[in-house]
Amino acid sequence: MPIAAFRWARQTDLVPAPNASSSQWSRAAVEAIDADAIRASLPHEPISAAVAADRIARALGTPNVPDEPPVVSAFAVRWLIACGLLTDLTANPEAVLLNPDQVTEICDTEGLAQQLADEAPLGPDQAAARLGVRRVDFDYMRNLLWVRPAERREVRFGTSRAGAVMVPMFTTASVDALPGAHPEVDWDQLR
Repeated sequence: MPIAAFRWARQTDLVPAPNASSSQWSRAAVEAIDADAIRASLPHEPISAAVAADRIARALGTPNVPDEPPVVSAFAVRWLIACGLLTDLTANPEAVLLNPDQVTEICDTEGLAQQLADEAPLGPDQAAARLGVRRVDFDYMRNLLWVRPAERREVRFGTSRAGAVMVPMFTTASVDALPGAHPEVDWDQLR
């Protein structure tokens, strides 16, 4: 059976928890598993994070447009996975596979558009621009630990890995919260 179907069946409790150790089943438990039911539990091919992001963006009425920054990105999909709202069906950290039916269900979540807007990723330059400050001023805020990156992304320049750089990414909500969290700063003067 496909590993994605097994992972989905495990998520939906169609496959019981491992009983021989934290990650192994006894022979009797494996023989009792209904393989056809597991295959049927995932009736559609899994989809990638990019496809899921496009579907969510369309459902929210703001479709992603090719050659433009996405309204809903793979970053947002990974955030939904981290929150437990979506289930990753692969163990590969470089690629995400999702149940398309679960993605459709998540689109009906109340307040999803605002949650995704709050979690939208910003690089340091984008964060500084959003605050209306110089990049060096934003870097000082980072050094003071006023804001911390939600994740780091590898950005490549050219085709060589020698030109790869890790870029910190910040959530929009954490950047927007800085002026309120630090009223001691004269933000107008800083801007």
